[in-house]
This record gives sequence, C-alpha cells and structure tokens, in this order.
Amino acid sequence: MRKTFLFSLLVVLCLPLYAQKTISNTRLLRDGDLLFVVAGESNAITEVTNYSNTPSVDHVGIFHRHGGQAMVLEATYKGVKETAMEQFLQDAPHVLVGRIKGSFDAPGSMDKAHEYLGKPYDFIYFPGDDAIYCSELVMLAYQDKKGAPILAPIPMSFHDASGRITPYWEDFYSRRNLDVPEGQPGSNPNELSRRKCVKLKYQLHGIDK
Repeated sequence: MRKTFLFSLLVVLCLPLYAQKTISNTRLLRDGDLLFVVAGESNAITEVTNYSNTPSVDHVGIFHRHGGQAMVLEATYKGVKETAMEQFLQDAPHVLVGRIKGSFDAPGSMDKAHEYLGKPYDFIYFPGDDAIYCSELVMLAYQDKKGAPILAPIPMSFHDASGRITPYWEDFYSRRNLDVPEGQPGSNPNELSRRKCVKLKYQLHGIDK
C-alpha cells in the first residue's frame, strides 16, 4: 500500500514534465493519440530505456473510435489486437496521452495500423520480421499525408546507464542462440514519448463514457 502511494506521489510530482491536465473522459482525445503506459516499477525494459528521474514508459497503444466506442490498438504478448478503453485502463491505471504534431494523416495511419491486426508479438524485438512489438506498431503505421513514415527508427538499446548490456538481456538472447540486437534500428515506447513531434497533453485517469 505504501509503495503504491509513493509511486502515485512520484507521478504527480513529475507530471508537469509530461502533461498539462488530468482528464477522466475520452471526449478530448483524437484518433491517433498515443497512450503511454507509465510503469509501476522498474523492469527489464525501463532499465535500458530510461536514464532520467522521470516516470518510465514501458508500453504504448493507439487511441481510436470504432462505432462510437473508445478503443485501443496495441501490440501485446497476445499479438496485435483491439482493446476496449475500459479494459486498457484497468490493466494500465497510469496513462499519459501524447499527440502527434506537424504533418500527420490520422485516417491513413489508423487504416495502416488496422492492417497489422492479428500479427504475432515480436518477443525478440528484431527488425524486419513479421512479428510486431508495441512501439513498432506506431512506427510502421504513422505516416504523413503523402504516405511517408513520420517516425524514424533509432538504434535499439539493451544496456544500462553504464553502457553495459544488462545480464537479463544477455541471458534472454543467449537462451535463444541469438546475438543481442544492440544498435539495430528499432524503437521503444519511452523514447517515443519524448520525441519532439509528440506533445504530451493529458494524464488519463479513469474513463467517463
């Protein structure tokens, strides 16, 4: 209970760095808004993607409306799927809403994202295969009005702040007889939330239909 309170306090204290307003409904959200899930505690992903004293993001989903219902397109361990907003927030109580700035074709990007529904989850985070992880879905789908990608890949990082690949990821890839894809083109949700073209507008707390 005390750990939960301390984490909630940390989110509130750091919130000015992320969002201007806390909301509890989806009426202010637009198709294509990004839903960044703040990790409750450090994990293997945040350990190698966050080196600052701000809340770490370890998942991202895509907001859209389907038949008037608030939905989230996301790549999870069950593959690329649609999730009702209510369920998404039950699983992820701390969500920051990001909005793409500049040239962005929201309808075209949503159509593109839907093309990946049913694809398997990319457990090994390798570029160029048929499987997809959460931030990769965003990178593949988001495009400008000419159909060109608007989010360039970055070198993937599996090392900690000291520059050393962590034991978790060394063991993870060793057990699969693979090299750690350190430096290969990719993405991660934490870095995506800090892109200059992404404006963090809200903290989403609950949902008011």
